[in-house]
Amino acid sequence: MKRFQIIPGDITAQKVDALVNAANETLLGGGGVDGAIHRAAGPELLEACRALGGCATGDAKATRGCGLSAAWVIHTVGPVWRGGHLKEADLLASCYRRSLELACSLKVRTLAFPSISTGAYGYPLDQAAAVAVAAIGDFLVTDRHLSQVCMVCFSKAVQDAYEAAWRAWRYRAEEGV
Repeated sequence: MKRFQIIPGDITAQKVDALVNAANETLLGGGGVDGAIHRAAGPELLEACRALGGCATGDAKATRGCGLSAAWVIHTVGPVWRGGHLKEADLLASCYRRSLELACSLKVRTLAFPSISTGAYGYPLDQAAAVAVAAIGDFLVTDRHLSQVCMVCFSKAVQDAYEAAWRAWRYRAEEGV
């Protein structure tokens, strides 16, 4: 089994130790992935998030999974796309790195990510996919704790973008570029 997989599906239905939630800074629920995770987890997740006091863009915080099959939800706040000149790529990469670091500190072995910032936050999908797979791939090169990281794609277009980005990252990694 590959340690990194790109799969179609509903992130709330994944059988993993932890799900990553593409949250807003309040962590109190919203639309898209955030709303879906809050609905699937139940009202206990909202209460757990209230206790966290929000989260800065590029950072990550964890709660129990509540009504989800995952034991943990790692909430991360991606950047709103404003043209790429406000360090959006650095902030997005930080979302993935901080989520991976937090997963390891929680002794998570399997982790599922959504496509962070590509919905309502407007980050261009191809650029976001390149940032995401580079952050995940670079992390997995040295990490030996995580056994599986999945990028869960809600549409064929999202899956295609992540697969293309992964192929490009692997080519660069193999070439030493």
